Amino acid sequence: MTAPGSPSLGPPLGEPVAVVPGGDSWDRVRDDLATHGTALVYAWLRDLEPVVPSGDDLRELLGRDWTRYLDLTHADVRGRYIASRMLLKHAASAVLDSDPADLELAYGPTGRPYLRGCDQIDISLSHTDDLLLVGLTTCGLIGVDAERADREMHGSGLGRHICTPYESVLLSGMPEPQRNDALVRLWTLKEAYSKAIGQGMQFRFTEFGFGPDGRAVRVQRPDGTAGTGDEWIFRTFPVADGYVVSAAVYDAGFGRLQDAHVTTMLDQDCVDAITEALGADPNTR
Repeated sequence: MTAPGSPSLGPPLGEPVAVVPGGDSWDRVRDDLATHGTALVYAWLRDLEPVVPSGDDLRELLGRDWTRYLDLTHADVRGRYIASRMLLKHAASAVLDSDPADLELAYGPTGRPYLRGCDQIDISLSHTDDLLLVGLTTCGLIGVDAERADREMHGSGLGRHICTPYESVLLSGMPEPQRNDALVRLWTLKEAYSKAIGQGMQFRFTEFGFGPDGRAVRVQRPDGTAGTGDEWIFRTFPVADGYVVSAAVYDAGFGRLQDAHVTTMLDQDCVDAITEALGADPNTR
């Protein structure tokens, strides 16, 4: 199993991009999305807190999340909630060329977030400690997860709640010092995949797994046989000397979207059909 320390084997996917308020990293985010169809963005809560809006500006930024925000009673939870939504909306607006406040964050039946009216891009969000992580893709679906690299999992007995029978066998054959790193990797991969398919913690982690080091990462059944094919991309990265992030990306097979501008979200054939139905000449637009 691949321990956190170097990107896991897999198709090309840009490494997570660190962003700060007023920085110039957004060009790299846009380049990653254009090149790979996917971009991973991270920021630190301490960098975002000084630029968090307040009053009416905060309410405008949060939109429908405003009522959720008011329901939160702990100051630290509130701060992280605001910062994570701010990062997500700024990341999406950077690639959609729109105003962050104009983007409406909505949630599916299982709590999976999406941008209402922006079907050309899928999003995912994760945080741990002060690290905030956002995933964007125009390929299909995405899930991301972040965790501390030194989180104690092996000694705490979490392995039996994380591993499939096949993974448990592989883990038992690893040198003791490598086992916790391997479990952190598995945890983030499984969280990312569960988020991508909209299941979250409803999908038992012992029901699906991932293969060992030295091979392209694929979802496996509990017995170690293949569960998915090349339509899924999985990568794991070390971040900031102490964190591990994983991404799961589903390629729906529609090819790379070269222009993710918010104005491209309407299908041209649909626009022409509506225009024709209204009695206008589509060639006069």
